[in-house]
Amino acid sequence: MSSSTVFDSLLFRDMFGTAEMRAVFSDETYLETVVRVEVALARAQARVGIIPRSAADAIAACCDPARLDRERLRRDTDIVGYPILPLVTQLAAQCGDAGGYLHWGATTQDIMDTTTVLQCARGLNLIADALDRLRDELRQLGDRHLDTVTAGRTHLQHALPITFGYRVAVWLSALDRHAERLTAVRRRDLMVQFGGAAGTLASLGPGPDALRVRAELAAELGLRDPEITWHVARDGLTEIVGLLAAVGASIGKIGMDVAMMCATEFGELAEPYVEGRGASSTMPQKRNPISSELMIAAAKLLRDKSSAMLDATMQDFERATGPWHIEWAVIPEAFLLLSSSLAQATQTLANLQVDTVRMRDNLDLTGGLVLAEAVMMALAPDLGRQRAHHIVYDACTRATESGTDLADELLRQPDIVASLGEHRIRQLSDPSAYLGSAQTMTHTVTHRLSQVAEGQTPLNDLH
Repeated sequence: MSSSTVFDSLLFRDMFGTAEMRAVFSDETYLETVVRVEVALARAQARVGIIPRSAADAIAACCDPARLDRERLRRDTDIVGYPILPLVTQLAAQCGDAGGYLHWGATTQDIMDTTTVLQCARGLNLIADALDRLRDELRQLGDRHLDTVTAGRTHLQHALPITFGYRVAVWLSALDRHAERLTAVRRRDLMVQFGGAAGTLASLGPGPDALRVRAELAAELGLRDPEITWHVARDGLTEIVGLLAAVGASIGKIGMDVAMMCATEFGELAEPYVEGRGASSTMPQKRNPISSELMIAAAKLLRDKSSAMLDATMQDFERATGPWHIEWAVIPEAFLLLSSSLAQATQTLANLQVDTVRMRDNLDLTGGLVLAEAVMMALAPDLGRQRAHHIVYDACTRATESGTDLADELLRQPDIVASLGEHRIRQLSDPSAYLGSAQTMTHTVTHRLSQVAEGQTPLNDLH
């Protein structure tokens, strides 16, 4: 079978998805899940007394996705515009007389939405597991480099000394919050769909049995029973894809930082060595940060998926005229993209090569200018902050113009020497002495889960 997109391409598919996630959203899984929903509906209706229990038992025993005529299903789906009617037709034939009770009171969207939610549930399980693995790698990386001093950069210029562990912990903190959001999304948005033609369940009568069927169906499938039909209230699926995009963006930020730190001029990091990976067809010396590039690409593509879902949320009246179809393309692709991004990030960070010597060399490139704030704050109690800023600014300008170290320039200024003394000026020239609370905050983030496990602080109360 030929392929036409990166998601099903033999060449590209493992760069834009994982085998496990492709299985969740494959045609085979989709058909199996639709059959599961139809069988669950029959069982739920039998328990409530809507259809005979014997019919539900026969439906459960006879409905077999393996016996579906795939080519006929493809052809009929193309004609009908939806797969459920063609599929129900074949399933009903499998069930004999009991087939007359199949799909009782349901509408196509009920079955398709519930199938999609079940796929999302499986997909979110994979995402949660992959996110946990990535967070674990980041915790270990942050701990290893708790005291590795490097240049903090703002606007791509040296700002203040930080530690590499601090940078990693900032990455991790975002993913920790995403993990909490993921838990909330799974609880809130994985809802069963069963409303009938216009969402009112009129096909099952005016009594309480209709809502009892929906509750039983939700319990049968392990989904939440919503308060009302959500045929045209697509906030749940939109939130799921939006979260996938947000996680992807946070991973893309990691990819951006890593890729830049791998640049020749930085030389502080390198992705794990695999022979031939990142090679150039013309430049033998190249070792491109391929995983980081894929993380960045996934983040940009996921943004578009989230945007498309926001468009699809605007649906007319009680049944949409087109926006629903957008979800069929967007949801699987969003899950595939994030699954790939998580896999690439975990693989990279688990064996990331960190050049701590180069980090320190880079930190010293400006001759101590990175510590200008430290000097200014030390002078401020004697001279006032504004005058201190002015004096240090002038010293930085002269050091830059003359190519001398900031400390040497400071020692030439009588006002500064009188205020601080030579020894204090030398102390202020040590980057490791001006890290603020970087190490404390890093340790808090990297040991966050162990603190929760020991009962020290509730997860939602940790800051």
